[in-house]
Amino acid sequence: MFGYQGGESDETVARKRGYMAEARERWPFLTRFDVTTIHNEQQLATMVRDRLGLPKDQADAEVHRWTQGKHF
Repeated sequence: MFGYQGGESDETVARKRGYMAEARERWPFLTRFDVTTIHNEQQLATMVRDRLGLPKDQADAEVHRWTQGKHF
């Protein structure tokens, strides 16, 4: 999700870095290591759910709203 695939354009890398910073600002419990190991929206939602103690549907909705319009 936030990780780099290799061979990506500078624009793509900058966009992903911006998203990574946004996510860490939105969910301050996310470490740099956390965001580099998250590969998809569901993994992020699971981490949000587990760390905040939210119900699954609430965490899924929160993360889905945040990812809307973003291109990972």
